[in-house]
Amino acid sequence: MVTVVPVDVDLARAAITPHLRRTPTLRTAIDTVDGPVEVVLKLEYAQLGGCFKPRGSLWATLHARDQGILTDAGVLVASGGNAAIGATVAARIVGVPVTVVIPETAPPVKIDALRAAGARIHLIGRRYSEAADAAEELAERTGALALHAYDLPDVVAGAGTIGLENIDDVPGPLTTVVCVGGGGLLAGLTATLRPGDRIVGVEPLGASCLHQALAAGTPVPVELESVAADSLGATRVGDLCWNAVAGNPAVGSVLVTDDQIIAARRMLWDSHRILVEHGTATAVAGVVSGLVRPQPDSTLCLVLCGANTALAV
Repeated sequence: MVTVVPVDVDLARAAITPHLRRTPTLRTAIDTVDGPVEVVLKLEYAQLGGCFKPRGSLWATLHARDQGILTDAGVLVASGGNAAIGATVAARIVGVPVTVVIPETAPPVKIDALRAAGARIHLIGRRYSEAADAAEELAERTGALALHAYDLPDVVAGAGTIGLENIDDVPGPLTTVVCVGGGGLLAGLTATLRPGDRIVGVEPLGASCLHQALAAGTPVPVELESVAADSLGATRVGDLCWNAVAGNPAVGSVLVTDDQIIAARRMLWDSHRILVEHGTATAVAGVVSGLVRPQPDSTLCLVLCGANTALAV
């Protein structure tokens, strides 16, 4: 059983810190159904590329270079958008080309950002799974380094560096609230858990591969129908996430509706002038809806992991 452990996250942090932003935290109050609640917001949307994905992509690329397995073909990834942006940022830092395979349904704002950054783009299929199959074949044909969006150990370890920064910035036990797509970010954060810490994964009702896996006792394929499916569009939870959370009492899972996601996103804009993706707002909706409540012995920390969106959406 493959898992990511604390030393993996420490190695990732040492490698990527010179190249990426140290994103800030903001202690504030947000409006919820129970009234104002004190939280810490991890402003990860301020990362290069507007999302957390460069952390994992960069560590995987640097690690591959150090191992001598990074070729002139560069890196390749299948993604609905943000993982492709992360791979593009990583490739630019390391100095290699990047190829991305994206579903035809990806948001134009993300496609435009990739084109502007110089990525080679292939629009294939309407779902992430179709793009992923095409990317696998393309990587074998070209020799490019395949960067899985959420189920590669180095990618997961890089995402976990967010947890180390939260520990540095916020004293005491943490309850970290995070959105879940394929679960790479959640899996990385579990490797940084200390005694007393908890993690709550929040998913849309219509894109809930982790919640359904926990209910079934094993990963299962799911159908997607959610406003957040463009960024939380995995149809099966990743093996690394499943290995990290199955039977783990420190990890919880809740579901929110699309209406709750939209309301949470609007609240962030109206109250804080913070604009995030619907996927990112899913984590916020878990607290705004009252499904995740503060505990007296723990600080609520919400990871705002991506902002590749537009207010008009």
